[in-house]
Amino acid sequence: MSESTTREDRFAHGLEVLKQVDGEAGQRVVESLADINPELGHQVVAWAFGEIYDRPGLEPRDRQLVTLGMLTALGGCEAQLDVHVNAALNVGLSPEQIVEALTHSAVYCGMPKALNATFVAKKVFAERGLLPLGQQPAQETPATSA
Repeated sequence: MSESTTREDRFAHGLEVLKQVDGEAGQRVVESLADINPELGHQVVAWAFGEIYDRPGLEPRDRQLVTLGMLTALGGCEAQLDVHVNAALNVGLSPEQIVEALTHSAVYCGMPKALNATFVAKKVFAERGLLPLGQQPAQETPATSA
């Protein structure tokens, strides 16, 4: 967006991006702020989605992978993880890719945070009728010598 756009223009643009990524979940977050901090809701839409999320350089699916990793690392962000697991599905990540990203996060974020994030993903997948996920490949066992 150019420097000459109005506050309303930035909000309208951000709202379109938010709807494409988060669908109704993002809109519910903004609406939930209306009676306590409408300015924060405005900034989520206009700045976070209208200016930052919509920047060139990363595809929406890649932005969601980064977001899932950061929210997992922070911990205590389960409500935001719920929104962003949904968003990750909306922008083309498969449930298996999301689970893989959360499994990978255990190495860098710790097992408790990876578990908490995985349970959020499980809730979202259940709500969207995506469980159970496909069978994981069996662990290979070393061949025994005869």
